[in-house]
Amino acid sequence: MKTTFSNSLRLLFAFGAGLCAVPSSALADEARFFRIAGPVPTTITAVGADGYVTWTNLATNATFTVQTAVSLLSETNWVDYVKVPVTTGVTTNRLYDPNPPFGMVLIPAGSFTIGNSIIDGNSVTNDPGIRDANPTNVYVSAFYMDTNLVSYTLWTNVYQWAIANGYGFKDAGSGKAANHPVQNVDWFDVVKWCNARSQQTGLTPVYYTDTGLTQVFTNGDNEVPITVNANWDANGYRLPTEAEWEKAARGGLSGQRFPWGDTISWSQANYSGYPGSLGGYTYDLATAKGYDPDFSDGAMPFTSPAGYFAPNGYGLYDMAGNVFVWCWDWYAMPPYPAGSPYSGGADPRGPASSSAHVLRGGLWKHQAPLAMCAARKSSTPPSALSLFGFRCVRGH
Repeated sequence: MKTTFSNSLRLLFAFGAGLCAVPSSALADEARFFRIAGPVPTTITAVGADGYVTWTNLATNATFTVQTAVSLLSETNWVDYVKVPVTTGVTTNRLYDPNPPFGMVLIPAGSFTIGNSIIDGNSVTNDPGIRDANPTNVYVSAFYMDTNLVSYTLWTNVYQWAIANGYGFKDAGSGKAANHPVQNVDWFDVVKWCNARSQQTGLTPVYYTDTGLTQVFTNGDNEVPITVNANWDANGYRLPTEAEWEKAARGGLSGQRFPWGDTISWSQANYSGYPGSLGGYTYDLATAKGYDPDFSDGAMPFTSPAGYFAPNGYGLYDMAGNVFVWCWDWYAMPPYPAGSPYSGGADPRGPASSSAHVLRGGLWKHQAPLAMCAARKSSTPPSALSLFGFRCVRGH
């Protein structure tokens, strides 16, 4: 049963979804429409200017799907936006924020299927090459995410402030150009940088070196063994959890290889091509084998400018390709220990310990399989390579 916004208020509810850019056109406001699909009829009873929507339904333990479209010309324009578990007759969920923190967008609360893999030799999804991400249902609370990867300019601005205010870093970071993503940053330095960004903007830091959460993490790394503790209630900048990253990367879509669908091309992401037409991956539509010629100018790394490609359904850029991004979680593979997002549940934050942290998103140097939403890699926290970058999130 599908109910458009809104039965009781208006037939359709449209709002300015913010700035949406593609490389070949200017920024422009985008109208967006929503509707609710579920097992029983729903009635929209309130639509707030702050993005909260309330609907009523016959009490049920089920999941309702909010769908979105930017055009009403065809029924096929509707795509999934967020899945909302419903246990009572009245549900309120914030679908958007008209005034998010600068440079960020709201990722709405809801559930999704994390992972895509082979189970016991049988392909259960369309990502048959992924063997460490057994699919399961995960609920993720609302949060804000940077629309772009952290650029070298932003990194440098915060880094210089941090150095002047007592922070210490192992690596200074680097970037192909000012508007390209920063790279050559390790996990420890990225976490300290998040704290510095928080303090520079008057927010409460997230990361501490004591369990009492009083000693802000400003110095130290793997050379002097240190345990980083997170204050999940703080309003400052932090790394995404693995579950947050994948929910955001999918942009509301379900069961797709990439943030936009099941195929990939050089018009959508910066990665190393190996197309099916040349004996490679059938879902890779690149026009040649090797690096994207638009960015392989002879001087590595072959990164692309932040925001070069079109965004996904949540307005996020570079969720596939360009550089790997650090996540908070320690890496875990089957059998999954406690805390792993692949064990399901609400807001998983990874196992208590391991030897490496999760990396997500693929990169300019590797082929299409690593750009899949479910693809996972990892590295030890003191590793700083030209392949590694990051983006920040904040609690809602």
